[in-house]
Amino acid sequence: QVQLVESGGGLVQAGGSLRLSCAASRSIFGVNVMGWYRQAPGKQRELVTSITKDGPTNYADSVKGRFTISRDNAKNTVYLQMNSLKPEDTAVYYCNFVYYWPRRDYWGQGTQVTVSS
Repeated sequence: QVQLVESGGGLVQAGGSLRLSCAASRSIFGVNVMGWYRQAPGKQRELVTSITKDGPTNYADSVKGRFTISRDNAKNTVYLQMNSLKPEDTAVYYCNFVYYWPRRDYWGQGTQVTVSS
């Protein structure tokens, strides 16, 4: 029912910045949790951060102080601002929405982020 489309990925040098966007096909006002995950080559998918109507939560230790999640209800979009990027941040980044009642999960197609040394 809900389609999520990520954008904003690309190639950037270490120390640079990118802002990822996740646009939903319907209103995000009723979404319980919106999150960003990432998966690096040969590694498991991990939670980067998430946000609710009350604000951000669940920043991974590896990104604290560098990444910021936010939402714009009018644009049906959630963002991930990534600063001071490191080569270790290289991964495919996925948007995830969760509804509690009834329980439903939606995923975007992913966007590639590559950080060069």
